[in-house]
Amino acid sequence: MTGKILLTYATMSGSTAEVADAIARKIQESGAEVTVRPMTDVTDFSGYDAVILGGPMVVGWHRGAMKFVARHAAALSKVPVACFITSIELTNTGEDAIGGVPLTIDPNLGGPPKNPGKLSFKEKQTCLDAYVSPILKKASGVKPVSIGLFGGKLDYSVLNPLAWLFVRFIIRGKAGDYRNWDAINAWAASVGDQLLSGA
Repeated sequence: MTGKILLTYATMSGSTAEVADAIARKIQESGAEVTVRPMTDVTDFSGYDAVILGGPMVVGWHRGAMKFVARHAAALSKVPVACFITSIELTNTGEDAIGGVPLTIDPNLGGPPKNPGKLSFKEKQTCLDAYVSPILKKASGVKPVSIGLFGGKLDYSVLNPLAWLFVRFIIRGKAGDYRNWDAINAWAASVGDQLLSGA
């Protein structure tokens, strides 16, 4: 596999940056060139055959990631794109795609709703559609080849007050490191080929 991929991410405390680095290393094993940069340092995508966007769920997908997608929607619509999301909670309502975009879900992340016919408030906030659809709507011309959802890392000390209250009392997230490196590496191994199949 040859080609150049830009992997750009937003992060709260650095744990999503570590996921980005792991994805890049795995893709590079197949021969592709991967540049990893925070979204705050990216202004254009010239010279890249594909782009991977990543960020954590913090009262929705990271605000910086959402702004980045909206700002660069036109450019992103011209190259193959994949996304990854890190999260502490997920209500898995069984979809394997949303808006025609295939999903890969960390098997250790979350679980099914207690009552599939009637989601609780928390379950509505953490379901697949609530996580993925806002990203797709923010850049309606961009259709990722894949979106990976993985366990993240929760450190209350780095959250702003609003996020702290939401995660602590609504989501009731338990602090800890929930990253499943096997699931992350498996997605990375497949997504590189998907992105560069036409490069």
